[in-house]
Amino acid sequence: SPETGYGYLELGEALPVAGSFRARRFIEKPPLADATRYAADSRYVWNSGMFCFTAAAVLSAFERHAADLLDAVRAVWEPLRGHLKETMLEIDPALFESVPNVSFDVAVMEKASEVAVVRAEFDWSDVGSWQAISDLVTRDAEGNRGQGERVAIATRDTYVYAQDRVVATVGVDGLFIVDTPDAVLVAHRDQLQRVKDVVGELKARGNEAYRVHRTVMRPWGAFTVLQEGPGFKIKRIEVKPGAALSLQAHKHRSEHWVVVQGEARVTNGERVYAIRVNESTFIPVGNRHRLENPGVEPLLLIEVQCGEYVGEDDIVRFDDRYGRQTTA
Repeated sequence: SPETGYGYLELGEALPVAGSFRARRFIEKPPLADATRYAADSRYVWNSGMFCFTAAAVLSAFERHAADLLDAVRAVWEPLRGHLKETMLEIDPALFESVPNVSFDVAVMEKASEVAVVRAEFDWSDVGSWQAISDLVTRDAEGNRGQGERVAIATRDTYVYAQDRVVATVGVDGLFIVDTPDAVLVAHRDQLQRVKDVVGELKARGNEAYRVHRTVMRPWGAFTVLQEGPGFKIKRIEVKPGAALSLQAHKHRSEHWVVVQGEARVTNGERVYAIRVNESTFIPVGNRHRLENPGVEPLLLIEVQCGEYVGEDDIVRFDDRYGRQTTA
């Protein structure tokens, strides 16, 4: 069927292996008129994005067609080499942001000459849009679909994703409603491809919601932003047994920690001490500090940050066991 959210491949000459062809060209997300024509023409197939190649072959292709991209990725990887025994590694955000924003297809595959395509006869979806996700869910008698707790009154052909709370609809038709802890999306089904425009608008406004989730995984555990406003941020922090945050400092904020589960080992300036359940400590602006979990159960604490700036990039690392970039 015509699909404007997928890439297509135009098949070239047949190859000796049954069902395989030389790739003539890659086509990125065509307009509906072109997609309709491709769907009716056996020379065109969906690009499923499943690739088979040796490491040597793909590295050689990168060197020929996208050397700048390869160099940038190698720069991201290099600081992690000495930490490969860790169960989780964290890429340095500044290094990753220097990597060109380009897809593998565009950077390499569209330029490579030795590309073969195998026609596959099976059901497939890239699950790359909310429309594709909704197609995996059974409709009710009114054409509504969804996940989570929802109430639909006089509602037709609407998809609702309700993660943590009840979502109710009354008198709507053809909508996609996605409710998550990070954000709420309400879109007409015919405009779903414009979700990327929302990301662009958030970037233009300097709103971190386009790249930072409320819950963020780290090599040492995770944190969830519970609330934030001008001059403050409140987090729930979970540290895995035996794990430790980096030895760090902040230029613009102080921190208050209250332990609600487990026992913390705290480095605060020149002092190293323990705090237990229902105990707290204060980290002044600029103090070198570290949080560790020496126990066998997860460490949970509530952190209150106060200061003129509470962004995640206000951090100076002095020592880190997970290969993240340090400044001293």
